[in-house]
Amino acid sequence: MNYSVVIPTVGRPNLDVLLDTLVEGSGPEPCEIIVVDDRDTGAGPAAARNTGWREARGDWVAFLDDDVVLAPDWKSRLCADLADLPGDVGASQARIVVPLPQDREPTDAERGTAGLATAHWITADMAYRREALARAGGFDERFPRAYREDAELALRVQDLGYRIVRGSRVTTHPVKPATFMTSVRDQRGNADDALMRRLVGSEWRSRIGGKRGRLPAHVVTTAAGLLTVLCGVMGRRQAAGAFGVVWAGRTAWFAVARIAPGPKDWVEIARMLVTSALIPPVAVWHRVRGEVRHRRVRP
Repeated sequence: MNYSVVIPTVGRPNLDVLLDTLVEGSGPEPCEIIVVDDRDTGAGPAAARNTGWREARGDWVAFLDDDVVLAPDWKSRLCADLADLPGDVGASQARIVVPLPQDREPTDAERGTAGLATAHWITADMAYRREALARAGGFDERFPRAYREDAELALRVQDLGYRIVRGSRVTTHPVKPATFMTSVRDQRGNADDALMRRLVGSEWRSRIGGKRGRLPAHVVTTAAGLLTVLCGVMGRRQAAGAFGVVWAGRTAWFAVARIAPGPKDWVEIARMLVTSALIPPVAVWHRVRGEVRHRRVRP
């Protein structure tokens, strides 16, 4: 099997383990293993993957995230997945497993990572036919983060008439390390959602199999908070109190919805209370920023 491996990296500790598995594991050897270090340029994973596949010599290009854990026979399983695929198959996606704690309920951050197990077309482990990548033009480098860039490419590849299939190989994606403010920082993805809407159209979320987002609810909560402050400044205490009740109620509902499925320890509860107040305005801000930045983008 003629294939190359491309790994964009920001220097995660697991990279050495991943490379050892690729070198020492069983199965046909790749044409090359290309590691693209994005720490200096900061151009993002889309640009790093483009750099990698354009240098690759294989007919197939297997993209891996630098934090995944591969089975020892991953090379054999990849080649089995790619063997004898008809020409209209442009890509093969691995089956992603996210290990969650067995002794407690997962945290909000852990549930977020677990969503990768059911996501479509994620490049944690995704092999593309090089011809399909070339015809599609590769990843859109206007996506600066590891978010939406893989789904957008998959849509373009399918629009060219290719199919994307799931292989039988299984790859483990560990839960991402999280800090107190991780969920707030993740709201930057709302700017990428604006780009997706511009590129794909208003039905983009249904096309990628995604769930309805929370942005409309965040807009209402944010508006209530802003009106509370504005009415307070203008001396309209009754109106400020009414809007404040709306803001507090919606924020509390959001926090409870996030706390309910989790471990309910005091650290997690405190994290959910604080971040549930911050997420709505931050999400709205990033979406507005994205809409303004990408306002001239056309499909």
